This record gives sequence, structure tokens and C-alpha cells, in this order.
Amino acid sequence: MASISTDTNGNRRLQFTDQNGKRQTVRLGKIPKRAAETIKIRVEHLLTAKLGNQPVDGETARWVAGLDDVMNDRLARVGLIRMRQSALLTQFIEDYIAGRTDLKPRTVIKFKATKDYLVDYFGENRSLREITEGDADQFRLMLKGKGLAENTIRKHLSITKQFFTAAVRSKIVDENPFRDLKSTTQANPDRFYFISREEAQKVLEACPDNDWRLIFALSRFGGLRCPSEHLGLRWEDIDWERNRIRVRSPKTEHHNGKSSRQLPIFPELRPYLETAFDEAAEGAVHVIQRYRDTNSNLRTQFGRIIERAGLDQWPKLFQNLRSTRETELAEEFPLHVVIEWIGNSQAVATKHYLQVTEDHFEKATQNATQSVHDSTCLPRPVNNNTQQKSMSDNAGQLWSTLKIAEGGLEPPRRFPSSGF
Repeated sequence: MASISTDTNGNRRLQFTDQNGKRQTVRLGKIPKRAAETIKIRVEHLLTAKLGNQPVDGETARWVAGLDDVMNDRLARVGLIRMRQSALLTQFIEDYIAGRTDLKPRTVIKFKATKDYLVDYFGENRSLREITEGDADQFRLMLKGKGLAENTIRKHLSITKQFFTAAVRSKIVDENPFRDLKSTTQANPDRFYFISREEAQKVLEACPDNDWRLIFALSRFGGLRCPSEHLGLRWEDIDWERNRIRVRSPKTEHHNGKSSRQLPIFPELRPYLETAFDEAAEGAVHVIQRYRDTNSNLRTQFGRIIERAGLDQWPKLFQNLRSTRETELAEEFPLHVVIEWIGNSQAVATKHYLQVTEDHFEKATQNATQSVHDSTCLPRPVNNNTQQKSMSDNAGQLWSTLKIAEGGLEPPRRFPSSGF
């Protein structure tokens, strides 16, 4: 079915007739005759499978998987196998991102940022097959050396794992060298910050216009994700009569039944919504109008507003507004209600959003703690029968002993009004 020919320069060619009756040629180059014969046998197996519309045998499939890119491309051009995706780092990642049509624009930005770190460290023409587990460890150290936060490093590693998992599934590499690196983000209490009502008022006063005041209010008093949920909010989503808002959530829309959620129009939020409604142009669709084309710059602008308010910028500017609101709501409503309004899970809320504040400590010390030596903690004498009387006598003696041991023979001292 296939034949080998050799020219005067020693270059070998393999020829065969494909399923369409067309004569095909594969250049093998200057290789030993035995190696050429091996390729001929495998090509015949591939051609037989192609003609019979059957899968290739396991040994031939493994041989194909082990081919270098050059030979793989030559066999693919004559229709014997599929064209392999590029095994070069930059081209593979760019092809992968381009093929992920399901990704949100901001996710694409994150994927490209990870690609830039990988290319900067490994080089754009580095073969994926050459990257080892040791290289993966060094890549992590490089990210740490750049001063990135631990969770930022883990996010980049998580995305890198996605790239290499896709390469494994495409048979470009045999295993993912990044698979053992930790990539789950951790809660960091040091980056929690509770934005008080007083601080919120200062920020609102420093906002340049009503749109910015509404952006802040939706985050601080509504708990919306910024900017995706703010920019997706439409006037048709505001139910003034029922005091409810439908929040469209691009982040969770891929989960069944999580494309949107219902949120009350909280009293703190209503004035800013009403002002925006009064100022909206006739036929306006979206609630936020002025900053729709500059959402990637909202964080920078918000930082300037905070400084204008005379405050220091807190960590995670928008997420801590959402965290603050969820913490407040958890004080008043059952947690299952709060997570339904905010749009996260109990596990995520507990790990990444709910805060322990100074108010919690103050409230905990407002009521005097009952002493463990309070008389209600010990049994009183009972005179029902002899056995009970004996027991009660013993208890009474124990009571007397404890009272003496507690206060001695001196009158008991009273604690100062501070409670200590």
C-alpha cells in the first residue's frame, strides 16, 4: 500500500494512494532505511484505519503521539492524522484563549496577563514538552520575587494549570507539570476592612457626581459586584412597587438558576436610585450612564475619591464594600437569606466576606458574664426521703465550703463598674 524511494542525495520519500485515489508523498529526509521502513508500516496502519473508517490500533496511536512536530505536520497535510496544535508556548496559549469564546472580557484580560508572565519567564518559542515540574517550581518563585501577593500568585498558577490541562487533553504533552502546585485562593483576614457609616458618608460627599454616588451606594449598601453587576443594571430591573431589584450576575450566570437574583431596595440605597431615576434621560435603559465605557478605570478613580475624602485607601477597594454590607446584613437576617441577596455561597461568605469587627467585641462585653460560682449552678437541699436528704446535706456542705473558699472569711469584694 505504501512504498519508499531514495533520490541521488540520499533523501527518502514515502508514497501511497489515499482514500480518494490521489497519490500522496511524504518527505522523510536522510534517515536510515530501517527507520523509513518503520514509518512505512505505521503509515499503512493509519491508511487502513482511514479506509475502513476505524480507530487506529493502540501501538500506532502511541507512535503518532510521540512524533515530533515536523513529522506530525507532514502526515497531517496528507490527511493521515489531525493537525496538531502548536506545541510552542506563545502560539498554543494564544490559540487556546482565542478558542475560549465562552470567556468574559475581564477573564480574557486575566488569561493574557498570565500568558505574559509565562512568556517572559520561559520565552515565546519554548516547547511545552520541555517544561518540567522543576521549571514550574521556579516559575512560582519568580512570581513571588516580583512581590505578588500569595492569592495573586495562586490565581496565575490556576490559569496556567488550565493551559496545560488543555495541552494534555490535546495530546500535546503527557502530563501537567503545574498539577501539584497549590492554586486555591485563601482567605486573608489581614486584607479585610470594614467601611463604617461615617467613612461611607465622607466618600459619598467626595464623589464628583450622582452616578459615582450611586456606584458607591450600590456597592456599600447593596453589596453588588463592581463593575459587572453595576453596569448590567437596567431600569426595568427596578421594581419600585415591591421594593426589589433584579441583579444580573455575569459571574454566576453559567450556574443553573444563578443568572440573576432578587435584592431589596434597602432604605440606605433608595435615595441614590431615586436621584438617578429623576436625572435619567427619556428612554434610558441602563441605570449607570456616564462610566459605561471606562469600567476598567473605575478602581483608579475610586482610589482618588477616597483620598479626596481624607481617608486612606483600604485593601480590595470594591470587594470590601461588598464584604462590609454582607457582614452588616448577617447581623440582622438569617445567613441563608443574606447569601441569597448577596449572591454567594455560605462557604464563600464565611471564608472571604464575613468579618469580625470592633463592634462585635464591644457588644460582647456590654452584658455582665454570669459567674460560674452563681448559686443557681449548685443543687438545693431536697427533703423527700432519707436518701435525698443525705444527698442534699452533702450538697449543702459543699455549698458552704465553696462559698467560704470563694470569699474567705472576709465580706466579698464587689468588682468595679468597668466589669474587671
